Amino acid sequence: MASALASKMGLSLRRKQAKIFYVTVVTMDADLEFSCELKWRGKDLFELVCRTLGLRETWFFGLRYDVKDTVAWLKMDKKVLDHDVPKEEPIVFYFLAKFYPENVEEELVQDITQHLFFLQVKKSILEEEIYCPPEASVLLASYAVHAKYGDYNPNVHKPGFLSQDELLPKRVINLYQMTAEMWEERITVCYAEHRGRTRDEAEMEYLKIAQDLEMYGVNYFSIRNKKGTSLLLGVDALGLHIYDLDNRLTPKISFPWNEIRNISYSDKEFAIKPVDKRADVFKFNSSKLRVNKLILQLCIGNHDLFMRRRRVDSLEVQQMKTQAREEKARKQMERQRLEREKQLREDAERARDELQRRLIQLQDEAHLANEALLRSEETADLLAEKAQIAEEEAKLLAQKAAEAEQEMQRIKVTAIRSEEEKRLMEQKMLEAEMIALKMAEESERRAKEADQLKQDLQEARESERRAKNKLLEITSKTEYSPVPFSANSLPADGPNFNFSMENLSFDFKDTDMKRLSMEIEKEKVEYMEKSKHLQEQLNELKTEIESLKLKERETPLDILHNENTEKGTSKQSNFKKLTLQSTKSRVAFFQEL
Repeated sequence: MASALASKMGLSLRRKQAKIFYVTVVTMDADLEFSCELKWRGKDLFELVCRTLGLRETWFFGLRYDVKDTVAWLKMDKKVLDHDVPKEEPIVFYFLAKFYPENVEEELVQDITQHLFFLQVKKSILEEEIYCPPEASVLLASYAVHAKYGDYNPNVHKPGFLSQDELLPKRVINLYQMTAEMWEERITVCYAEHRGRTRDEAEMEYLKIAQDLEMYGVNYFSIRNKKGTSLLLGVDALGLHIYDLDNRLTPKISFPWNEIRNISYSDKEFAIKPVDKRADVFKFNSSKLRVNKLILQLCIGNHDLFMRRRRVDSLEVQQMKTQAREEKARKQMERQRLEREKQLREDAERARDELQRRLIQLQDEAHLANEALLRSEETADLLAEKAQIAEEEAKLLAQKAAEAEQEMQRIKVTAIRSEEEKRLMEQKMLEAEMIALKMAEESERRAKEADQLKQDLQEARESERRAKNKLLEITSKTEYSPVPFSANSLPADGPNFNFSMENLSFDFKDTDMKRLSMEIEKEKVEYMEKSKHLQEQLNELKTEIESLKLKERETPLDILHNENTEKGTSKQSNFKKLTLQSTKSRVAFFQEL
């Protein structure tokens, strides 16, 4: 003990000499390191962290630190070193959401605020600090994947691309007879449906689903009532809730913040005075004084935010919301411009592909025509050769016919003296005449054949001439100069944008803002339809995987959730039902538990 005291005194002396101390602030995105002055209060360090992150919605967050067997939050008006923080440097603080909004879509303005909430809620769900039913876990995982990877692309996001990502609570994975590939397939099917959303929109959809989970935003504390019954106290954005120890999903009674007049504690006893003065004071005991301090901080902060939401926004918040709307409009118009450019680029690529396909087709036709031309030339040469041979044969036959005629004339001149010789001579003459006649007929046939071959040759040459003309025509069609596609060739009939590589500026037209307002109104009208679609989507997912569930592995929270689902009760409906009771009756019921 003496050595510890000496070490503490030595550390204090070194700090005074250096006049600074070092802290590490762990955020959901990164670890930040700061050197702080000894006189700094919690507010100084907190504001430094917020400036570093670019965060303006500071009222949701705080700096948490570990102390003994519990946690505590840094007080803004107290010196950092006056807290019961660890003495070793660097001192570690966790920058976390301390208070949760009632409606994330209406209250979270900055993208950085939304992103930090998304990361913290996702971590709480995966670590099972917030109970999430299996079907909702799959849908939430698909939005988390979209926030990380952008639009689904089957050429990029191939099977196995989620193998290194932690997307589902281990409880959900163990509850079903499904492989990692089967879970990835289910998640990817939902992921593919989110095409067209930005990262911020995917994160907001995640939070909109998560905020309806029963344990979302609830801080639980072990307490006892006057009878000594062990219960759980839940503190959240709507009020105080009392739970049985084995049921953190459905509160027994609830006290909304607008029915609470005063909150105080003395030692381990905590007292809450209702607005209804006829009702008894709501009292309970906690295990430690430190826990009472933490409960009080959370009650005061949540109560202040509850009342703040029901008043007109401050000028700062109004300014932030205006800037957020303008930024949203700018991003939407930029996204529309990029979509148009993308569409035009895709159209140009399709046109280019079609031209290339047509060019290949024309080249094939030219190749076929060239082959036909070669075949025609070969045919023409063959026919010319045959015609020449037929002409030579005709000349030879004509020559033989002339020789036969001369032989006949010679035989006639040479008279045969004897009758036998005369008869033989007549017979020979007759035979010679028959041969001459046959030769004359053969010569005539060969002459006709030669004429026919000449005609075929003429037709072949005409076919060759037509094939050459067709080849020239095809070749002239393919001679073109492709025009390269560029963003500068886009049509100029869109909104009036000024763009350069050094800066990016937009001129908003009144028509653009009016159109955006109409789109926002349309989104409000479609909200109910989206909610209905979400419920149908969850029911469909539940039906798909229900047959693979291992009933014996269900946890008590799984069973309680299924019972609530069968009864048709939800977080909102149950809270409304409990708050309809009078404050007096609720306090009396709490004392009887």
